[in-house]
Amino acid sequence: MKRVFGAKKNKEPPPTIQDATDRINKRGETVDEKIKNLDAELARYKEQIKKTRPGPAQEAVKARAMRVLKQKRMYEGQRDMIYNQTFNLDQVAFATEGIKDAQQTMSALKSANKDLKGMMKTVNISGIDNLQDEMMDMMDMSIEIQESLGRSYNVPDDIDEDELLGELDALEADMGAETESDAIPSYLQPDKESNLDAELNLPAAPTGNSAAVPNRVRPQTEDELGLPTVPQTSIRS
Repeated sequence: MKRVFGAKKNKEPPPTIQDATDRINKRGETVDEKIKNLDAELARYKEQIKKTRPGPAQEAVKARAMRVLKQKRMYEGQRDMIYNQTFNLDQVAFATEGIKDAQQTMSALKSANKDLKGMMKTVNISGIDNLQDEMMDMMDMSIEIQESLGRSYNVPDDIDEDELLGELDALEADMGAETESDAIPSYLQPDKESNLDAELNLPAAPTGNSAAVPNRVRPQTEDELGLPTVPQTSIRS
């Protein structure tokens, strides 16, 4: 059968945008190289025209230069076309990449949406509200327990606040009086000495010159060694 109808040839895959861009860039490099060579040839012809005198020789050089210039203009036109094709391919490649990015974004969003729906099925809003209410009730109970444990057992409940305020005022008055008496409490102040003479009604001691008292014994003095000193009158006699 293959001999009669022939074998089916495998079709080559169509070129991609990158393949077409690479091929056109190679063509552009080739054209740029040709234009560069033509510029060098034109420069050589210009030097020859400057050196030759007007006449048939100069005209022949000018004709060659004109032919090279025409070729250069033709290659420049081809280069412009190649640049335009490259620009178009770049625009198409950019649009293609944008579409691919959009497709990946849509696929990621669909997958995330599916996962989110599955997770939302496991979450119950009413259960969250009930949990919050239970937590608030437990917090209130905890506060009540702490207040109950913090009460003092020795403080009676029937204390008159007015009586406490009166005692506080009296205490402040005592503290003010103690501050006026040099800030020393009354129970720390020394007792005043009693005047025993006034209490016993004794007569006052006589006052006067000591020379008027006869036969008064003068006190005996001592020297630096602790011995009694000798009077000066006895030494002179």
